[in-house]
Amino acid sequence: MKGTTMQTPARRGTSTTAAYLLSGTMISDGQSHADSVVAVGHGRIAYAGPRRGYRAADFPEAEEIHLPPGSSILPGLIDLHCHGAAGGDFPTGDSEACRTAVDFLHRGGTTTLLASLVTASRDDLLKSLAILPPLAAEGLIAGIHAEGPFLSHARCGAQNPRWLRAPDAALLGELLRAAGGALKTMTYAPELPGARELVTTLTAHGVIPSLGHTDADAHTAAASLTEAAELMAAAGAAGTAARPTVTHLFNGMPPLHHRKPGPVAACLRLARAGTVAVELIGDGVHLDPETVRMVFELVGAENVVLVTDSMAATGLPDGDYELGPSAVVVHDGVATLQSNGALAGGTATLLDVVRKTIDAGVSPADAVQSATA
Repeated sequence: MKGTTMQTPARRGTSTTAAYLLSGTMISDGQSHADSVVAVGHGRIAYAGPRRGYRAADFPEAEEIHLPPGSSILPGLIDLHCHGAAGGDFPTGDSEACRTAVDFLHRGGTTTLLASLVTASRDDLLKSLAILPPLAAEGLIAGIHAEGPFLSHARCGAQNPRWLRAPDAALLGELLRAAGGALKTMTYAPELPGARELVTTLTAHGVIPSLGHTDADAHTAAASLTEAAELMAAAGAAGTAARPTVTHLFNGMPPLHHRKPGPVAACLRLARAGTVAVELIGDGVHLDPETVRMVFELVGAENVVLVTDSMAATGLPDGDYELGPSAVVVHDGVATLQSNGALAGGTATLLDVVRKTIDAGVSPADAVQSATA
């Protein structure tokens, strides 16, 4: 898979009013379609589908671009878990740094993304929630994902344990007000006291609960996710088929054990039933390729969400970086905390993750569906 259609006329060095036609194999809606075209005119996609359905008379001056052999045309990629890129860190960056990260990700084919925060102090969270909503209002990001601070100390991963806490109604209210409707999803640990009330408040405000960084047993995880799904259904979820998610399945939770299955077993079962969708960081670092392939085969592509968990080093060389308040070192493309060596986010783009997922043995159609739908 050599490329995507995420190259607008302006980026090709031509006028935004130019018309052009991409020709090749298109992967969309869980299927691969040979001899397809995407017609773009006046900066908009006017047609995407089989060549036989394309009306050439609608674009008499369109330049046809034949893609290199082995290339595929993809829809815009959607990343629901992304902390930054190109030196820009969503948790701590100013508006310019955040825009730099967004522009890099857009140019790499991720046309829709949530800007992810990390666990931090109240003041730092509120500061971030003052910077990011304007980007959402402009349509540069789809909203904000709060990864914490209501997470497990035992499974904190790269989250700063200093700022972890049990669900706090007053703080949650402050965060919701500061986000002004831009907060779309929040990671939480269901075993913490007050987690049930947290889920109720989140769903009432249209925020999707995402179970993660948890040390819960299987029963607690399943009960919380099932209740979250029922609350979302009762609220109408803005008329969509939205459902709870699981933040980077396997990472930030106890491993699956045959006598102590933990949250992984519950999440896999509920994903198979279509009750939840599970995130997978299929970058070849956070999960073994066999694990990625297993999950796709067990729960189906429609219940998997490929994500990057990318941080500021994405798109940049190895070196020293930051993820929120924590110092990170990147070596051979692997980001770890300088303090204890824990994995600290990813450095792959979502297009890289799609390629890695295909290399793991997942069909291109399934990998693309899980990164675009």
